[in-house]
Amino acid sequence: MSANGSTHPAPAETSASLRRYNAFLLLVSGLGGLLYGIDVGIIGGAYPYLEATSGFTPSQLSDVVAAVLLGSVISTLFAGLLADWLGRRTLMSLSGLAFALSIPVIALSHGFDSLLLGRLLQGVSAGLVGVVVPLYLAECLAASHRGRGTAIFQWMLTLGIVAAALVGMYFSYRVDAVAKLADPAALFRFKEHAWRGIFWVSLPPGILFVLGSLMVTESPRWLFRRGRRQRAHAALLRSRSPEQAALELEEMEASARNAVNSASGPQIRESLLRRKYVIPFLLACAILACNTATGVNSIIGYNTGILLQSGLSDLSAHWGYVIFTCINFLMTSVGMMLVDRKGRRFLIILGTAGIIVAETFVGVLFKTTETRSVDCRSAVQALVGPSEQLTLRFDAATAEKLLASQGYRASRIDSRRASLAIIYSYGDFTATTDFARSDDDAATPVVITRADCLPSNRIEALFKNPFANLDAARSAPLKIQKALVGEVPQPGHGWLVALGIYAFMALYAMGPGVVVWLALSELMPTRIRSNGMSIALLINQLVSTTLAAIFLPFVARHGYSSMFFLFAAFTVVYFLVATLFLPETKGKTLEEIEAHFAG
Repeated sequence: MSANGSTHPAPAETSASLRRYNAFLLLVSGLGGLLYGIDVGIIGGAYPYLEATSGFTPSQLSDVVAAVLLGSVISTLFAGLLADWLGRRTLMSLSGLAFALSIPVIALSHGFDSLLLGRLLQGVSAGLVGVVVPLYLAECLAASHRGRGTAIFQWMLTLGIVAAALVGMYFSYRVDAVAKLADPAALFRFKEHAWRGIFWVSLPPGILFVLGSLMVTESPRWLFRRGRRQRAHAALLRSRSPEQAALELEEMEASARNAVNSASGPQIRESLLRRKYVIPFLLACAILACNTATGVNSIIGYNTGILLQSGLSDLSAHWGYVIFTCINFLMTSVGMMLVDRKGRRFLIILGTAGIIVAETFVGVLFKTTETRSVDCRSAVQALVGPSEQLTLRFDAATAEKLLASQGYRASRIDSRRASLAIIYSYGDFTATTDFARSDDDAATPVVITRADCLPSNRIEALFKNPFANLDAARSAPLKIQKALVGEVPQPGHGWLVALGIYAFMALYAMGPGVVVWLALSELMPTRIRSNGMSIALLINQLVSTTLAAIFLPFVARHGYSSMFFLFAAFTVVYFLVATLFLPETKGKTLEEIEAHFAG
């Protein structure tokens, strides 16, 4: 009881309570971002040991890696409907529970089916988290804090990627220590323990997210749309002053009255085609598609390979990737501080402009070395035996022979620092090898088999090439399409490429990386927000999947330079969309943003 006899808490106590609850709300939502980042990055550290100990075929390993993406696409498609049906908070709890259950299913698996199931469940969790957490934050946070609050999701997502990379590095050092004991059996056992241990380490954040999501309030806007006005007001009071809560409740009521007055009876079905819904929906979809088209996911996923091909050693490339993830994390922190000061539009325009410059710079660097590549496909084709398979150890001597077969000598490409990428086909199906380097004494031979190229079933074949004849490909001869021998640049060139990629990551993290989640949640009107976010995020994932699928074949055919130039061209489109069409939403309530698009 206060000094004047009132039972209401003093203003100072109320303010402290609001700060504590808002901090807890951001902590819980941040854990959701952490789970999303772990989902993206955890397989990178576990994959080498899973490959070495599982006995799976290349096709099965690809399925295990891709299962997260498939599960994410499926759950993203239905996440909006589930968020409207169950509520935002309930779906957050279920997504965290799916993640927590996936870890023991994966870590305790002793076969392909159970491992695939666990990875699918992990993907389902990622898809749900990617929709429901930004949606929940947008509807719960006050306008003055929504930018920084939603940016915490991306900040913790980058922390999850950093954590996954560091866990992978920790286990790689332990594996290296066991390898020095020269006991193959012990090394095999430890590698199996390593990939399971990497997944076990990621379990605690999932459990904490489930517990935290049970302790926060439901979205006030979801409650209001369900006719629970008093509960919506109570939910607003958890994170706002009474004056702010009353004002936002009035805005929700006014928005609801306008919707009823402007559309009734059969007109309600047509209202979704009105300007206030169509324009923000299309703008959000365009931003989500362009955001991935910058190449960010491909550059993250193939970062080590890019740095290796640019001239760095294996150890330098792996440490380069760790630096890359740390820059992502640190610059996201900068974006968080700026998003509510400088605004969404400013950051996204600044970021995309810088990305265009950085990717063009990296493309030019690769172009200077790729112009000297030599196609030795006839010489490689001659090495294919009756089995229609190929095993080729690419060392300095092999590089010199391949170059000599085309009339080139070491004066053009140093055979001691050469790279090889082979594009090959069996019938209608084409595949490419990873880049092999002649200066890597520990590298395994380049192996080409039918199993590495052909899909394992007709469903997979339909996605890989809908016009291909799978039966004919199973007996078709091996055809070498290209065998490009190129120059591996000096380490100085590699670090210049690394600096260009770091500049790309810094600009992306500070601008588009932070703003994209705000664009996804802020632009959508309340009536279509959940389902609209699902569709926009699904488009984002389809673009990401397409770019990931074409990355290696495109690079093998046209080089890294062409890939980076393509990413830069997509980013030009992104820059124009943001400059010409994206309104500033800083400091505006969701109802004010909706009114802007209504004209």
